[in-house]
Amino acid sequence: MYEFEEPTRGNMTQMTSLHEERLDFVARTLQRTGAKTVLDLGCGSGSLLYRLAAFPEFEHIVGLEQSGLSIRQARLNLEPWLALAPERIRLVRGSYAESNSELAGFDAAAMVETIEHVYPGELSRVELAVFGEYRPRVLFMTTPNREYNPLFDLEPGEFREEDHKFEWDRTKFRRWALGVADRNGYRVEFGGIGDFHQELGHPTQTALFSRRA
Repeated sequence: MYEFEEPTRGNMTQMTSLHEERLDFVARTLQRTGAKTVLDLGCGSGSLLYRLAAFPEFEHIVGLEQSGLSIRQARLNLEPWLALAPERIRLVRGSYAESNSELAGFDAAAMVETIEHVYPGELSRVELAVFGEYRPRVLFMTTPNREYNPLFDLEPGEFREEDHKFEWDRTKFRRWALGVADRNGYRVEFGGIGDFHQELGHPTQTALFSRRA
């Protein structure tokens, strides 16, 4: 069991700044796909959904979240948008490791800093549900780059959040994503978000999956 120290104020500021940059980057990326229907898998308290709602081209937006507390917080955060157009945004409680036919057929989906909260033994269930059943036309995924953690003053083996079940380095993330893409008929492009380090890469690594057919 790892022991976690209280984060320093500097680390908290870095993390918060990166989180805001990441959400803006994801929203712009989804906009560029030309999607009209968007699915946020693991939407948490609705920070990305709030940004997506500001783009009028997104006609239907759904957030999926397992935590009832987070769903309630998302509903509060999205209250202005829900009051304006209640049919446009919907919150669903559930897990993206489970079958749900209502989540199939979206133009685009996002998985922002959520895959690392899944136990490694459950990743195959996530793949079957998200890429096998939901099958969005494109899916944009972000996850921490473990190699960058020393720049956040983290010790070897220490995760960015206590609830993380793993954090991938760039090689492992690419290997997993390429396997998922190959098995499910997707292409995948890799990138990053945040300040780039010549040897360690970006703090956030990304994968844009595009369905072949």
